[in-house]
Amino acid sequence: MTTPNVRTVSDTKRAFYSVHTRPINSIYRRVVEELMVEMHLLSVNAHFAYSPIYALGVVTAYDRFMAGYSPERDLESIFRALCTSVGSTPEHYRGDADRLRGAAASLSADQLCDSLKGTGDCGGEAEAILREVSAPVRDNPTFKYSRLFAIGLYTLLEAAAPEVASDEARQKDILAQVGEALHLPTEKLEKDLELYRSNLEKLSQAREALADTLEAERKRRAQREAEREAATATATASAGATEEAPGA
Repeated sequence: MTTPNVRTVSDTKRAFYSVHTRPINSIYRRVVEELMVEMHLLSVNAHFAYSPIYALGVVTAYDRFMAGYSPERDLESIFRALCTSVGSTPEHYRGDADRLRGAAASLSADQLCDSLKGTGDCGGEAEAILREVSAPVRDNPTFKYSRLFAIGLYTLLEAAAPEVASDEARQKDILAQVGEALHLPTEKLEKDLELYRSNLEKLSQAREALADTLEAERKRRAQREAEREAATATATASAGATEEAPGA
């Protein structure tokens, strides 16, 4: 019996660059490649099972880490390349992400928590959606946890109750409850989310620093141009005065 060929990272990168053929802005290249490799390694893992919560994590990580990308028109092409390189589509990922985010937005933090744990009793479509997507995780003893799945969970909490997502103690309590119900490594979940928020802050600072550098360079160019124009005007005026002098 022959072992099926497992797609390699090189295969995934070739697939990516066959879809997005333009160069990637240097400050974001590492973000894209790390996300690509992470999605690839999960997709070829025997225990990995696609989850809409994972899709929400992918979409959120991409949108937030790529904020401010220039040229903006390339954002859709890059995301399409990411999704197709692992055998999916951006429509699939964004469709699932939007559906979950919308469901969470209509619930309170406690209702969201109970829905993900499978113990909610408030009824309604939103709870049904969240119970539906969390059930395969709860029922799968070999479910492959990932950082992107953790980001998806955190994004659900942000959508349901932004004030709770920023309350460290309350946030930890809810994530611990959900993590236990879904059989996730809660300590790793907390560390991954802490690193996620830290990296977002670092990237935001890097974007601000780049913007400040570009603005300073723009002002220097404008000043040099103004100085050249002033020097040219002075030289022109001086030449005119010299020509007029003999006939004075």
